[in-house]
Amino acid sequence: MSVTKTHFDFMPDGTEVHLFTITNNNEISAGIITRGATLQSFVCPDKDGNMGDIIMGFDNVAAHIASGTYTGNVIGQYANRLCGGKFTVAGKEYQVTQNEKGKTCLHGGGEYNSAVWKAIIIDDDAVEFSYVSEDGNEGFPGKVEVTVIYRLTDRNELEIHYNAVPDRETVINMTNHAYFNLGTTANGDVLDHELQLFCDAFTPTDADSIPTGEIRSVEGTAFDFREPKKIGKDIGADDEQLIMCRGYDHNFCVNGPVGKVRPVAKVTDEKSGRKLEVMSDLPGVQLYTGNFLDGTEMGKNGIALGKHYGFCLETQYYPDTPNQPTFPQCTFKKGEAFKSLTIFKV
Repeated sequence: MSVTKTHFDFMPDGTEVHLFTITNNNEISAGIITRGATLQSFVCPDKDGNMGDIIMGFDNVAAHIASGTYTGNVIGQYANRLCGGKFTVAGKEYQVTQNEKGKTCLHGGGEYNSAVWKAIIIDDDAVEFSYVSEDGNEGFPGKVEVTVIYRLTDRNELEIHYNAVPDRETVINMTNHAYFNLGTTANGDVLDHELQLFCDAFTPTDADSIPTGEIRSVEGTAFDFREPKKIGKDIGADDEQLIMCRGYDHNFCVNGPVGKVRPVAKVTDEKSGRKLEVMSDLPGVQLYTGNFLDGTEMGKNGIALGKHYGFCLETQYYPDTPNQPTFPQCTFKKGEAFKSLTIFKV
């Protein structure tokens, strides 16, 4: 096991961005940059032993900043969407950044993913990233002290440990927005990947991707991934939910008790032989299939990122939870920690 720290790039203001690379004894590695505590790479072998990077991303900071994909970023203070950018905490309504269509708060407004985090090597298999979000940033109440630990084990599990402690009551929902392509982006889209979700239900949305409040069974719908099926099998189905989002961009309700690490998803790419397992203790996972990638953004190694060139499995509390009283809640009091663990195993 080893961890290295190297220069990656500079921010526009001259702040240096570093790359930390964790390598296990199986020669699998994960690279994380300090801008956005971003999962920059996850390198593992295919069925013939050829190493490949299964994270869709960019070669430099400027491309990360210019992109609207959030690829690999740690997302906070509130991952996913808040309707109208509004919510109520302790009897007071807050208006936060409306950075999507001028009316929705998406991914907390962009603070966490655009900041340069502090980072220290804490073991030969782990790096801790830290950031302090000041009270009122993007309109959210409370100063929040955040740490994210990336740990790569010899079981080929990339653990992401989240810890966020506010100094007053607030909402917290954090995730990682990695786009995966088990065949690597050099080999095209992910529609032939087989996906299994351990989810019996999902949360339908309106035209602005805000949950309606319904928790709908996947039975008999294009959203049924309880048995493995290709991502592309039903993505073009005549389903209002898929048509509105141009594919999958929906929260699924993970089976099992919230707070217990349990299976979320399994993905297999038959062509490369690579597999990915996802485990988490959170109630939901957002399946996004890169519906708005259009080939205009150039990813790593100059590869044009076309439609469906990556998929995301963003473990999370449900979108718009503070405005949906029937959803599992994510309001945290002063000194009460948001703690979560997500595992990506290859």
